Parts: sequence; C-alpha cells; structure tokens
Amino acid sequence: MKTTTLGPGGPPCSRFGVGAMSFAGFYNETSETECHAVLDAAMAAGVTHIDTANVYGMGRSEQIIGTWLAANPSLRHDVTIATKAALTRRDGARVFDNSLQHLEEELDNSLERLGTDYVDLFYVHRLDANRPIEEVAGNLGELVLKGKARTIGFSEIAPTSLRRAVSEHPVAAVQSEYSLATRYPELGLVQTCAELGTALVAFSPVGRSLLTDAPLDPKRVSKIDFLKTNPRFMEPNYSANIAGTAPFRALAADMGFPAAGLAIAWVMAQGDHVIPIPGTGSLAHFKDVVRGADIDLSQDDIARIETVLPVGWAHGDRYTADQWNGPEKYC
Repeated sequence: MKTTTLGPGGPPCSRFGVGAMSFAGFYNETSETECHAVLDAAMAAGVTHIDTANVYGMGRSEQIIGTWLAANPSLRHDVTIATKAALTRRDGARVFDNSLQHLEEELDNSLERLGTDYVDLFYVHRLDANRPIEEVAGNLGELVLKGKARTIGFSEIAPTSLRRAVSEHPVAAVQSEYSLATRYPELGLVQTCAELGTALVAFSPVGRSLLTDAPLDPKRVSKIDFLKTNPRFMEPNYSANIAGTAPFRALAADMGFPAAGLAIAWVMAQGDHVIPIPGTGSLAHFKDVVRGADIDLSQDDIARIETVLPVGWAHGDRYTADQWNGPEKYC
C-alpha cells in the first residue's frame, strides 16, 4: 500500500482511506458486523486511514469505529483516525459553530464514542463565515496543544482560505469532493495543497456510485434523502449521467479492472498528496475500490480515461442550492 503523511512532518498514513460516512447507513443499511468486516479487510490490505465525522448517523459511525478499536486495541497506534465537527442545529436551523468551546465539546464527545484519547486529524466540517479562518486555525491548534488531536484540517475550503489558515497553524489536510465527476479542485486546491505539503483528502471519489459497475438505480435513489434531490441524480440528468459513464465502465472492463477501482486509481494519480476515501459498508464494494490503490496508471492510461470522461462531462451540479450553504466556491 502506498503511503504519505498527514501534513508536513505529520503522522504517516496510507494513501487510501476508509470513508466511514457509509457506516451510518447513508446510502444503504449497514450492520456493525459488516462495517467491522470492512475495517478488518482494510487492515489486511494495508489501509490505515479511517475518516469519519460526529454527524454521521449522529455519532453512529464513530461508535462503530470505537467498538472495532475496542476489539482490536493493539491496532490503535497503527491507524490514523480523523473526525470532524462544526455542524449543529439551533432552533431548528443548521448552523456552523467554529468556536473553541463548541469544537472542544464535540471533540470530547467524539473521543468518548471512538474510545480513544486523541484523534490523528481533527477537521472543521464547515467554516463559520463570521469568524476569520486564522482564528479557527488557532482554536484547532489549542486542541493540538491539549493532546486531543495530533493535526488539524478543514473541509471544503478555498485555496486562499488554506493559505490564511496555514499562516496561523500548520494544516495537515483539506477534505474536498474530487473525482472524475467533480474536478473543480484542479482549479487551485490540488496545487495549493501540494505546495504547502497539505494532504488533499478526496471524498466521493467514485461519484456517489456513478463511476462504478453498479450505479444506484432510481428506486434506490428515491429512498436516499440526499440523492433524491441531488441534481445529478434527478431526471433528465440521471439518465444522461448513466449513459455518459457507460464508456468508462466498458474501458475499465477492457483494462481488466472494476470501474470503481479504476476511478480510484485516477484520483491517486493526481498527486502523491491525494488520499481518496471511498465509503462503503459492503465488503464486496470495498474489495473493488481498494484494488485501485494497486493500479499504476501510465500517461496513456490517463489519456484513455479522460477521453471517455472529459472534464465537464457530468450533467447537473453536485449540490443543491441549500447544500451549497457552507462549502466555499472559489472558481
């Protein structure tokens, strides 16, 4: 398994991680036993990075990781665990709280669910637009000084915000959606992370199933709150995206790989600092995606992939207008 570090001088980790949002049943119902089987398979494959958040299933994802750690206590120092906080609800409304008090309280709760004294990476899930990011980076730095987190990170921020944060405290990682279906990070974020030594943690690297051999069908999409209103999964965009990705599935088959594995290999080919974190509670799907970590693509391979899925091929935005409340747009 290829390896990297979480930021300059940060803890070593695999260049492929487990995205644990799916442990909370985000796309499909999952059991603790199934999720533990995925984590066991990850360790067997040399995957050492586990990425979650406090809001995934309102703590369920962290609890599942915690019970797995409790059953495998010797593995705690062999893995890097990341979690996030800042999303909360007040008076029925979703708000972003980047105050030190809120972040520390949420981190303490996460540590209890995870059954550990520290996390290796603690992200701010969404920026509070009313609080300078330099202040937020400083707040996160306080948690590092207290030993509750080894490194800090941010989710869905602009390259300019990353530079401002780094002026206050080293930033180990920025999490952003990045795949053959969502390539906007190439307009500055991939490059800025590389320049600063910051890991780019790529979530949804298989396009929320569009880049797999078995995309979610309309019946399944209709039962998933997030996807049933997502522009890419609504008609006529859904049918156009299924048709548009068919040549990619055919190419993967021709190359002898699962489509999901080839999609992962493409993401990893974008830089040694890029860490895809596909999410699944299915052992079979995990075996497909983890294959991508062992695929070394040539420039000819990449050209073939980008010929069938050129920049801008996807129909529809990746978020609804409401879901865009929080992520920073920079291009």
